[in-house]
Amino acid sequence: MRIVAVLLASTSLIAAPAFAAEDVAPAAEAAAAADSAAAEIVVLGQGQTRQVQELSTAELTIHASGTSPLKAIEKLPSVNFQSADAFGNYEWSTRVTIRGFNQNQLGFNLDGIPLGDMSYGNANGLHISRAISPENIGVTRVSQGSGSISAQSTSNLGGTLEFFSLDPKDTLGVTASGSYGSANTFRGFGRVGLGTEDGLRGYVSAQYQNGDKWKGDGQQSTLMINAKAIMPLGEGVDLDGYLSYSDRAEQDYHDLSLEMIGRLGYDWDNFGPGRYVEAVRIGDIGANRGDTGVASTNPAAGTTYPSPFISADDAYYDASGLRKDTIAALGLNIDVGDTGKFSIKGYYHENDGQGTWGTPYRASPSGVPMSMRTTEYDMKRKGVFASYAATYGINNLLIGGWYEKNDFIHSRRFYGYESRTSAGRDHRDFQRNPFFTQWSIAFETDTIQYYVSDNIDLGDLKINVGWKGFSVDTNAFALVNISGLATGQINVKDWFQPHVGLNYKIGNGLEAFAGFTQVTRAFQAAAAGSSPFSTTQAGFNEIRDTLRPESSDTYEAGLRYSTGIINASLAGYYVNFRDRLLVIPTSVGIVGAANALQNVGAVRALGLEAAVDVKLPGGFGAFASYSYNDSTYRDDVVITAGGTTTIRATKGKTVVDTPKHLLRGELSYDSDMFYGRLGVNYMSQRFFNFLNDRSVGARTLVDATLGYRLDIGQRQPIELQLNAVNLFDKRYVATIGSNGFSFSGDNQTLLAGAPRQVFATLKVGF
Repeated sequence: MRIVAVLLASTSLIAAPAFAAEDVAPAAEAAAAADSAAAEIVVLGQGQTRQVQELSTAELTIHASGTSPLKAIEKLPSVNFQSADAFGNYEWSTRVTIRGFNQNQLGFNLDGIPLGDMSYGNANGLHISRAISPENIGVTRVSQGSGSISAQSTSNLGGTLEFFSLDPKDTLGVTASGSYGSANTFRGFGRVGLGTEDGLRGYVSAQYQNGDKWKGDGQQSTLMINAKAIMPLGEGVDLDGYLSYSDRAEQDYHDLSLEMIGRLGYDWDNFGPGRYVEAVRIGDIGANRGDTGVASTNPAAGTTYPSPFISADDAYYDASGLRKDTIAALGLNIDVGDTGKFSIKGYYHENDGQGTWGTPYRASPSGVPMSMRTTEYDMKRKGVFASYAATYGINNLLIGGWYEKNDFIHSRRFYGYESRTSAGRDHRDFQRNPFFTQWSIAFETDTIQYYVSDNIDLGDLKINVGWKGFSVDTNAFALVNISGLATGQINVKDWFQPHVGLNYKIGNGLEAFAGFTQVTRAFQAAAAGSSPFSTTQAGFNEIRDTLRPESSDTYEAGLRYSTGIINASLAGYYVNFRDRLLVIPTSVGIVGAANALQNVGAVRALGLEAAVDVKLPGGFGAFASYSYNDSTYRDDVVITAGGTTTIRATKGKTVVDTPKHLLRGELSYDSDMFYGRLGVNYMSQRFFNFLNDRSVGARTLVDATLGYRLDIGQRQPIELQLNAVNLFDKRYVATIGSNGFSFSGDNQTLLAGAPRQVFATLKVGF
């Protein structure tokens, strides 16, 4: 409690060099933000009318090499980040929630390019860890409220994360690093840049990472290539281009329940390729018992599971996530007059993906009592966004728009294993020649968005007013549809979503801010998840004209304090979240049956956010943040099916996966030769069902970094950096809701967090 008291006492304080004007033109914003953050690791939005923070690239490089920028932002107020791996990159487990809003209710951009909702089965984008190498990120911006009005997003009910890539330098340079550590993890990164002050400048980089899973049998690997270039075309005119390719293959960890953790332990996992015969035996027993619905073909296997098994779901043969992504973007930026800036960017994104699972619920044609089920993703997005910003007296005007056409094919297929002794298929490879296609649904989605904003400068007082609007139209049609999933057309329109805010400089480094935003979230266009199309055709026809999109009203106000030594933020917020959509499963999640989707009422969130960054003498520094969030359901859930009405008493219950308390503290040291950081991360209890009768307990994690620099006269010193993640080897539940949330009881929807892992990285630059 003394530690908590000390951290709370200092939470009236975070760093805040000058930001660009509120919602300035996005194309110009990246370079400006990178420059403003160059001297600071953490920046709180001085001059902004809303709660917003930025992290510079230095925050990423202090973590273990290859760490996701999502893991880096978990130090900021109200950010709840979870992952079952040390780097925060394992997508099946990666979750980020802000102020009680889950990941698919947030917005994500990279240099303005929309990343969709960044969920595992993303139907309109991709994860940031597949879009850019962390070494190439210059600034990460977090808006805890509904975010920047100019963000290309139709899902940012509860916040926006914007990532800005580094601009190429105008000199020749090489940056490289190599890492090795726990679980035989190797990672290499290299970037070559060249250019001239007034001419073309650019860089190309490559990264490769591969390592064993920290438990079980399997590997997780990534190959990524990024390239960026800027070409001046004349005074005040430049062309910029970005190209990225990513190939990721990661074998999954097994979803657990509280009962399984108690019976089997945190280190329990899938069988993996080395135990294929054992997986077949469990499949045979499940079939003989009638547990899996598969016809028995080996009665000799008996009907008794070997200890410690009690179910065919205790372990599966194998599972994986496979993703290949290509992104290309080309932008034009033109200075107009003395204060104007016009920017336009076109982009293309192509994704091929498969999520695989060795299911005991369908047999292979060869007689093996299991098969490989895939959920397949074929996405081709193309779009363009543009903005114009200019100053006219006291008015800083910004107008912009975005159009995207997304052609997405979502499929469920089954592939056969070869024999009882040989799988004949590798879950790390893209599969071909299925023996059965359950469904394949094509979605054509057209998105149009516009925004208008005026930042009125009255000296010490700044007032920001604006609004955005969008129309999202989706047409779904079946290529194969044996399961009877819904098809048809649905549209969401909300042409007026207001944003209002003010900022007042009180003096002596102190300022006050307040704001209001109203945002609507478009429906997901997919055959699974919380999409209107994940239900039956009859269900879709019933809800198509009455289903309401989710929307939120966010009110926030706070104080910021900034000096050369102490920088701080203290804010409070109230959120009214309306027309919450809830997926009502018709079977356990792993089976993948059609869902029911309905509006189930409102959520209210009240919260407090505070943070402080202090520069201490002698190269020392301290950082702390604290968040309090009280998010509760305001209505009971009423389900009517087959003439029967069931009431689930959710009113007043805490929103799932929403800890009330988040507390983070850091001590750091940096000199010419040595540097280091010790970070503590506390998260309170989290519920994983809607009636709050099951939860995972609070946990405290400690990470540490030690580094040594040797200056040999090159462009940058040689660095040797050691990182310990989960320093004290805490055993805990990381991700909850990996397999969805139920109304009550235990559920196989938890993922264990990684134990202590240590990594060493050598960095050079010349």
